[in-house]
Amino acid sequence: MTETPLRVMVVDDHPMWREGVARDLTEEGFDVVATADGCASAAARAAAVRPDVVLMDMQMPDGSGAVATAKVLEAHPTARVLVLSASDERDDVLEAIKAGALGYLVKSAQRSELVAAVRATGDGQAVFTPGLAGLVLGEYRRIARSPAPDTPTLTQREIEVLRHVAKGLSSRQIATRLEISPRTVENHVGAALRKLQLGNRVELARYAIEHGLDEEQ
Repeated sequence: MTETPLRVMVVDDHPMWREGVARDLTEEGFDVVATADGCASAAARAAAVRPDVVLMDMQMPDGSGAVATAKVLEAHPTARVLVLSASDERDDVLEAIKAGALGYLVKSAQRSELVAAVRATGDGQAVFTPGLAGLVLGEYRRIARSPAPDTPTLTQREIEVLRHVAKGLSSRQIATRLEISPRTVENHVGAALRKLQLGNRVELARYAIEHGLDEEQ
């Protein structure tokens, strides 16, 4: 049975770059379902075509990539946003992640790196240009606060699973590390989502990072 290709939308205000990236991804087997050149058009098209992955620039005429990311996720909450930007400035990276982006890649990346990053993002993994992941984790740890007293209690196994989710590992990889079945991993993920009232693995990973659960105890 042929695997369904990832549905991708490319958002960038530069036509040549936008179409070039879309062409490259199509040649690599992705289904590029839409392109957009700004915040408003990105949100509208995401709602219409419901892509799996949104490749997002940080500079657009009607707002930043962070604003566009928030708008896209409001219109299509299950989308996974990967920023592809010329900027590796700290503020741009943090704004994008806080808006809901799953990863951040600079435009100097090789085509093979971009292809791998899009595939990983589609699998729910956080992908960063080398050096940026530490910046993001460091910032979340700096602002991390203790859970409120009424925060639901997670089991030790759920915390172990969350720790690996925060590192971007797939259910199969987590299962191998913890010597349990992938189905059991998914059961723990589902239980944590219900307890914490979160919508998906991206939010779960962010929760784990914010509360320091991604660090080895």
